[in-house]
Amino acid sequence: MLISCGCPVSGAWARPDSLTHVASRAEGLGYHGLWTFQRLLVGADQDLAPVYRSVLDPMVALSYAAARTSRIRLGVAVINLPFLSPVYLAKQAATLDLLSGGRLDLGLGTGWSEVEFAATGTDPNPRGRRTEEYLRVLRTLFTDRVSAFDGTLYTVPPSTMAPAPVQPGGPPVLLGGTADPALRRAGRIAAGWISSSRATRADIARGARIVRQAAEEAGRDPEAVRIVVRGVVRAGHRDDTMPLSGSWAQIRAGADSYAEAGVTELFYDLNWDPLIGSPDADPDAAAERAEEILTALAPGA
Repeated sequence: MLISCGCPVSGAWARPDSLTHVASRAEGLGYHGLWTFQRLLVGADQDLAPVYRSVLDPMVALSYAAARTSRIRLGVAVINLPFLSPVYLAKQAATLDLLSGGRLDLGLGTGWSEVEFAATGTDPNPRGRRTEEYLRVLRTLFTDRVSAFDGTLYTVPPSTMAPAPVQPGGPPVLLGGTADPALRRAGRIAAGWISSSRATRADIARGARIVRQAAEEAGRDPEAVRIVVRGVVRAGHRDDTMPLSGSWAQIRAGADSYAEAGVTELFYDLNWDPLIGSPDADPDAAAERAEEILTALAPGA
């Protein structure tokens, strides 16, 4: 199982100096990838966790990190596809993939915040058809010399998008979602599945089985399908409902249990630690805590 970490995009540690330091430090410590997430805004009456209250744009943050690293993978988990035209996102993704030397992983979801749907004038439904058409648009733009698509929800007249991404076929596209149809879709048409931060270990093990079974039924190699998990870490305080909590040894044991559940990549996302990812946290203390955790949990530490 690959070990990655979250990029500083939320709250007190989402600053230029922290982003620069964590990106280069994570690469030096041997982490496989840096992962961001998307939150556009929070409604005045929405009661959401602190992690969502102040968030950098994920693609801009990854571009910033890309300029300060050379090897570490760069991922977003996830961009909510209804908010962006697939053509616009394809241009962003191809550009970042080119500038980073082919290091981008593109996670997509359909979103859940009614406030964001209203603010962007979008509707995620029909989720299945929208997702499938969106991926088909991305793929023609990433791979075809002349791209074209004529669907129910999206249209691309015969055209060319250049420059092309570095990775053959474009950045790998992974899908989020927890409902069974979303899991089967990830196995059938995507490079893999990205779990929810709310998912339990049992949820993840079940989801991994469904994703891989769908891949096999579609004639794909189920072992090649990626299962990526956001790991919410609570260092120093053990909570039996959170596998990645407590001492360093307990957190590492929790990570091993994810591997046993079929996970191929786990990223320790410190944005979900309220002492780091809350906008009310002390920035210097947040940076120090993040440094301690990332160093202690580094691959091979």
